[in-house]
Amino acid sequence: MNGLPLVELSGDAYAQGWQHGRALREAIAANLRIYMARFERELRIPQDEVWRRARRYAAVIAEQNQDYAAGMRGIAEGAGVDLAAIAALNVRYELFYQFFREYERGTGKPDGCTAFALLPSETDNGHLLVGENWDWIQGVRGAILRTIAPDGQRTLAFTEAGIFGGKIGLNAAGLALLINGLSSTGDDWASLRRPFHVRCYEILQARTLTEAQAVITTEERAGSANFLLAQVPDRVVNIEAAPAALAISGCTNGCLVHANHFTDPAALGIVERQIERYPHSYWRRERLRTLLATRPQSLAQVQAALRDHDRFPYSVCFHIDPTDPPDEYYETVASVIMDVTAGVLYATDGPPCEHAYVRYELEVAR
Repeated sequence: MNGLPLVELSGDAYAQGWQHGRALREAIAANLRIYMARFERELRIPQDEVWRRARRYAAVIAEQNQDYAAGMRGIAEGAGVDLAAIAALNVRYELFYQFFREYERGTGKPDGCTAFALLPSETDNGHLLVGENWDWIQGVRGAILRTIAPDGQRTLAFTEAGIFGGKIGLNAAGLALLINGLSSTGDDWASLRRPFHVRCYEILQARTLTEAQAVITTEERAGSANFLLAQVPDRVVNIEAAPAALAISGCTNGCLVHANHFTDPAALGIVERQIERYPHSYWRRERLRTLLATRPQSLAQVQAALRDHDRFPYSVCFHIDPTDPPDEYYETVASVIMDVTAGVLYATDGPPCEHAYVRYELEVAR
């Protein structure tokens, strides 16, 4: 199969982690090289300090979610790397909050993406359709994980090689998750609250939308992030989460689009970091809203919208700015569309204008 590798995982969390580490060990090594270089260059943090922070977080994760901690151990042993290295990958979202401060001094870009949800009333086949372009560091390696846990729970999700669970995906309860990077002045990795990727894992293990929301809303967070949740047949909830404040919204006229900024930070009493050279998060959100305004939307129309190049290179389909130095290249690393009703995920390995969508199914074909 062309596209992102599909990795089948089964058993308990440790077993799934070990299988992940074994199957993706080369991609994990590549991701570690990329992130370690960026930690040192953008954050000015030497490797031994990254390991120290990662070990602190690993100890806390072991108390917060034993399954997640076991999954990280499994990945480390399956890939043949130190647990601290895998922990650093799994908490890279929290550690990179200082990365945004570096951008305020003129370098770097934030974790970006443009996400959407369309209710069944707005699609040509009457299905709940959600998706996003995940924009990040060029060269970061991803995969699609299809898992089955001992209790029978199934998930199908995109992840970065070395990060346990999945961050964009769906499960057998008809629940789907999309994410957007956000930033505020209150973000602080040292608070050691439940990390972003642990929350993604817990959401994809949930059976109900209420249970998934509680993963985000029942305790404060170390850093800001946006979580778009959907569940069949027709429920969509978007949660903008700052460390100590939340904004919850839903679809307008059957559609929701979110990018990398808070809708109304003043109403939440927060201050966003000024992390963009150009306000392309606003451009991407409004452009995708416009492209999805024609109803009903088909899968092909949504794919075309995610390939859009208006205001290139800072477009919905995000591309490298050739004026940036090569070690600061960013682009759409993966484009993901999920037919939540059918339990099907479509994904590209790279910008969707250059790579075909490959179909992945939650249930294994028999």
